[in-house]
Amino acid sequence: MTAYKPRFSNLVELFQQSIERFAERKAFGTQRGRDWQFITYAELDEWVAKARAALAQLGVGRGDRVAIISENRLEWVILAHATYQRRAVFVPMSEAQHDSEFKYILSDSGAKVCFVSTGSVAARVHSLREDLLDLQHVIPIEGADGPATWNALVVHGGQTLVSARVPVPSDTAIIIYTSGTTGLPKGVRLSHQNLASNAAALSDMRDYGSDPRCLAFLPWAHVFGGCVELNLALALGATVAICRNPDQFFEELPRVRPTMLYGVPRIWQLVYHDMQRELSREPEMSRQLFVQGVRLRGKQQRGEHLSLPERVTLNLAEKLVINKLKARLGGNLRLAFSGAAPLSVEVAEFMHSIGITIHEGYGLTESSGSSTTNPTGAVRFGSVGKPLLGTTIAIERRSTGHDPREGEVVLYGPGIMAGYQNQPEETKRVLSPDGGLRTGDLGYLDTDGYLFITGRVKELYKLNNGRYVAPAPLEEKLKLSPFISNCMIYGAGQPYNVALIVADVPALQAYFGGELRDPRALLADRRVRRLFEDEILKYSKDFRTFELVRSFWIETEPFTRENGMLTSSFKLRRDRVRERYEGKLLALYG
Repeated sequence: MTAYKPRFSNLVELFQQSIERFAERKAFGTQRGRDWQFITYAELDEWVAKARAALAQLGVGRGDRVAIISENRLEWVILAHATYQRRAVFVPMSEAQHDSEFKYILSDSGAKVCFVSTGSVAARVHSLREDLLDLQHVIPIEGADGPATWNALVVHGGQTLVSARVPVPSDTAIIIYTSGTTGLPKGVRLSHQNLASNAAALSDMRDYGSDPRCLAFLPWAHVFGGCVELNLALALGATVAICRNPDQFFEELPRVRPTMLYGVPRIWQLVYHDMQRELSREPEMSRQLFVQGVRLRGKQQRGEHLSLPERVTLNLAEKLVINKLKARLGGNLRLAFSGAAPLSVEVAEFMHSIGITIHEGYGLTESSGSSTTNPTGAVRFGSVGKPLLGTTIAIERRSTGHDPREGEVVLYGPGIMAGYQNQPEETKRVLSPDGGLRTGDLGYLDTDGYLFITGRVKELYKLNNGRYVAPAPLEEKLKLSPFISNCMIYGAGQPYNVALIVADVPALQAYFGGELRDPRALLADRRVRRLFEDEILKYSKDFRTFELVRSFWIETEPFTRENGMLTSSFKLRRDRVRERYEGKLLALYG
């Protein structure tokens, strides 16, 4: 294993170093109407001290669980670090989760205190109190009055300050409950060493500039936003604008003008489609200029010489077309990151062609959210990059009939979790005796050490001709179609693959000129089916014959977290989709 010594060994050291280095820099900002208001790192330190005193007043000490149910907000950051500084354990949840999940997580974690965003969320938790024997306090952050509120305890009550306690590296810092595509969520115990080493490695691996700024919209209840992005931002002294409503993401980009941006593939696909629509509205001359500009930018990136006319053409293309597209992301973006699921090569290449390189990475909640990243200046599209400092990767070979290099990805390093909360058998199943994390992902390493993820072990299925199919890569490719909002490929034990296609109804209506307003009439139109046949053929051209979709069922109801088709981190719940649509999919073989 590569020797690597992080410059901080726990999140309290990380926080204290950031306060010392960046005291007067803007730290976190929230919206007040149309304006953004920021506090400095020094002011953040003062708020954390008040919250730390409030937790001490509530009797929170070493090992106690402090839960939060909220969307992203300033109080989240304050409370998290106050919890760490009491040597207590933070347990994050999202308002979007169901009451049954609240009950399970609060009970399984043994939460002593639960902070909630509003009085209405407090009422939901109070309705569960009878079965939550460890829970002593439910504290609303806003929308409620009384002695047991954020305002009373922290704003006015946190005056008798107490010193910060410094945890040892092995102390549990946070328990994050994975949404899971099947079964109950599992509580992943991540230590201070796990998270601190992850943030240190990411901050040491590239130049983020002298004044990093980001727009935080990924949910902090999940590891990618709440640990990878948030801890790195603190380590860098970044200015973070907290976008509490992800639906306002595109609207806020031009105002915040971030220099770095974290997103999941779903977001980058939305950006890609948005830019494609913007391009389609340009005059033909501008579109041709864009194509020439992209070609010339490619030559320039490869180090090839551009003639004077070529430099003039590239300059025109950038001024008249390319910069307009980049402005949709604020116009100041230097570093873009993607994780949590595979990113389409087409999306990555398009963004790179306009001068925005997305650095794809890979990690699980069980590996602190980030285990690999593509190096700056050496991005390899289609890969999730190279291991972080201190991390190593092994490939446990499996016979799938595909690439002989392919196998299950096993991770080693300081970011690997301590285990699952109250699930020793599950912990034993995924953690090997030598400390490796069996990820459940299929992949391979190329000769330069870049990792390529090819599918999930549990999603891999066999057709009745013995061929193995990994459905996720083709599903991601099909979602590049502007008319397909989601899809699931099906075929275990069958002669060939079929698919459930979730149509993007507004895109179809716009394409057909608004003449088919009723979704049922839309799907009954033969032109729509021919369009989907063409789209599937277009986006499947790089796949092998046995992987292709031969038939499909079109659905108009989108997959959402609310209807149970997606996890809270927007992953497909295959078991739920199969349960609901299997009859229609099987009928396609008739």
